[in-house]
Amino acid sequence: MSRTDTIVAAATPPGRGGIGIVRVSGPRVPEIAAVLLGELPLPRRAGFARFLDAAQEPIDAGLALFFPGPHSYTGEHVLELHGHGGPLVLEALVARVAELGARRALPGEFTQRAFLNNKLDLAQAEAIADLIDAGSREAARAAMRSLQGEFSAIVRGLTEAVIDLRTYVEAAIDFPEEEIDFLADRELEERFQAVHDHFKAVEQSARQGRLLREGMTIVIAGRPNAGKSSLLNRLAGYDAAIVTPIPGTTRDIVRERIDIDGMPLHILDTAGLREDADVVEAEGIRRAHAEMRRADRVLFVIDAADDPDAAAYREEKGRLPVDIPVTLVLNKCDLATGIPVADTMTGPPRLALSALTGEGLDTLRAHLKTCVGYQTLEAGTVSARQRHLDALDRARRQVAEAERRLRDSRAGELVAEELRGAQQALNEITGDFTSEDLLGRIFGSFCIGK
Repeated sequence: MSRTDTIVAAATPPGRGGIGIVRVSGPRVPEIAAVLLGELPLPRRAGFARFLDAAQEPIDAGLALFFPGPHSYTGEHVLELHGHGGPLVLEALVARVAELGARRALPGEFTQRAFLNNKLDLAQAEAIADLIDAGSREAARAAMRSLQGEFSAIVRGLTEAVIDLRTYVEAAIDFPEEEIDFLADRELEERFQAVHDHFKAVEQSARQGRLLREGMTIVIAGRPNAGKSSLLNRLAGYDAAIVTPIPGTTRDIVRERIDIDGMPLHILDTAGLREDADVVEAEGIRRAHAEMRRADRVLFVIDAADDPDAAAYREEKGRLPVDIPVTLVLNKCDLATGIPVADTMTGPPRLALSALTGEGLDTLRAHLKTCVGYQTLEAGTVSARQRHLDALDRARRQVAEAERRLRDSRAGELVAEELRGAQQALNEITGDFTSEDLLGRIFGSFCIGK
């Protein structure tokens, strides 16, 4: 792959549609346009054109737009062909442009060129993919804020605070003859505290953004006929899973995606956990345990009418993943009496509800939001990814280590080195410092044509 190649791809998804768009970017765009269209269109003006094949016969007809570099999405010459949205037509156009000297684009290559040509930073580039993939209006608004540079701005503000702190420390190292010990100065402690406070604010916004983008995965588990599938259907708002009085109705994983105040929730209904299962049901139970190990939380459903003390959970507890948090859901509260309430019990939190009537569902939704610290979308929430949180965590820990070294040994050089590492970790978020491998992973997850 070369940055000097001219690339081409369909920018609209596969399938039939009224309009299909083919995008071309690179240095050979003007000559390709002259042959394909008969002339180079006027810059940034939509005009009708026929898209010609090698025999000068029209493949299609529609609008052509030419954006001379650097004033384009990629920073290079860009040509967009807006024709009819049939897959054969789009493929014929892409093939014709490739015949004239372009190369078929890799996933995310147009946006990668925009990043490499300083049209946007890495966090903004990722926000484009997040905007395309947004599963709720809240997630789309957060992605748009990141695309407009709000997340990059707060990260750069934090980076500047770390740089100021590093500059202060390095100045003390460079002028050791001064009578004042800058490394013991009260002002330096206050600077460290200000940076810690800044980290908390940025991480809070990023955590909310990651939850908007990725959500949490919930596995519904429990004994047969406890009401697991009924709970899934109640949360989903329709009959996603089959519900019958026959134990073992659910044998495979049933997956649904909903959102709670904008936070995506990936819910998995699983086979009932029991010993005397047939071969097919046993495989469903094995898959249930596998999904529980990958979950963010397990909702262990209890039939409160038959088992108000949750004996089923105690019997199954040893086979559940030890590092995955559990919430006991005491179902059928409309039929049960004397259910123990959460604040009088030890162990996992307990919630009483009725999947049949919907009683207690709002309490469950609020509980799930509380478990991950999710709050209703605020004005400053931006789109963020796990890699951003990882970089923020590494930077925060290095600042804390710098403060420890300062307190324990007054080793200015070591303090400055830790702060340099924190600065580098923050720069990875916006792409001011990054590796080719990281870029390959990020842009490789984009759709082709974007």
